[in-house]
Amino acid sequence: MAGPASLPPILTQLAAALAAKLKVELGLLLGVLFKPGSSFSVYSLAAAFLIATAAMMLQRRARGRRWNLKLIPRAMFPRRILRSASTRSDLGFFMLNLFALGGLIGWGLLSYSTVAHWTAGELTGLFGQRSPVPLNPWLVRGLLTLALFLAYEFAYWLDHWLAHTVPVLWEFHRVHHTAETLTPLTVFRVHPVDTLKFFNILAIVTGLVGGAGGYLAGRLTDDINLDGSNLILLGFIFVTVHLQHSHVWIAFTGRWGRVFASPAHHQIHHSADPAHFGKNLGSCLAVYDWLFGTLRIPAKAREPIVYGVEAGEEAPHTITGGLITPFVRALESLAPKPAKAPPAILPAE
Repeated sequence: MAGPASLPPILTQLAAALAAKLKVELGLLLGVLFKPGSSFSVYSLAAAFLIATAAMMLQRRARGRRWNLKLIPRAMFPRRILRSASTRSDLGFFMLNLFALGGLIGWGLLSYSTVAHWTAGELTGLFGQRSPVPLNPWLVRGLLTLALFLAYEFAYWLDHWLAHTVPVLWEFHRVHHTAETLTPLTVFRVHPVDTLKFFNILAIVTGLVGGAGGYLAGRLTDDINLDGSNLILLGFIFVTVHLQHSHVWIAFTGRWGRVFASPAHHQIHHSADPAHFGKNLGSCLAVYDWLFGTLRIPAKAREPIVYGVEAGEEAPHTITGGLITPFVRALESLAPKPAKAPPAILPAE
């Protein structure tokens, strides 16, 4: 008897290629979720969940209302948010950015290492070679960690300011602002052009600082990091960053509100109220907003905020609305505006 028919070679090759692709994509997903240094790990999300639960419990008790464990699912995962078109769109952007777009835009990204080595080389050419400073290597790395964190924050603020100030850049960044409900997944709701801009600005700013720091130290060295994530930045990711895209109101006020960006700072930033446009552009710190006049400190009690962009937005939660429409709007923003007609000259009486 003849044995079972084998697949044609072309199908065998396609199956092998598909299996290899799935293995790579699964590895990406597992890395994002389970690497301790990932900016979206289950560990940092769990920390954010515990902080949010504690905050909501304290707020409820402060209003004289009871709190018990049965309230947690309803309070932390409201149906109106879970079932919203905005949340479904956030999930779609998460999958798209993780599995499809990441590899497509990598060619257009500068790297921190490239800029840092270039900077150190240029400084060496200008001022000569420096001997390594006689300091404990861990102290040098600690100082560099702080410097790179501050550089990251400035790069984030600068990128964000440009996105809200330059009309053609805003058309791509506004995709993030079309979110009408906020969840931790909203951080992935970004247009590829916005991503390219951010990571290149980040590489330039942090690379300049890292290269200059390496030159002053007499040697290029790494910051203190976990899986490549700056340890200070990672601490903020565990404590505040995930909650910036959430329905949980935690506000830093007074002097602390001028230094640190609380979840409420960023929730105000997402407000559809024109009075809030271009405010609170920082990520972890509010210092640069304070210095450059873009700070809006939140109130301790929850402020009534409606999220999103202007009314009449066409299909903001679709692939077309999120990826194609921004190019159309960007081209329209570059088109010359019609000149205003001169005021009519009224006859003299």
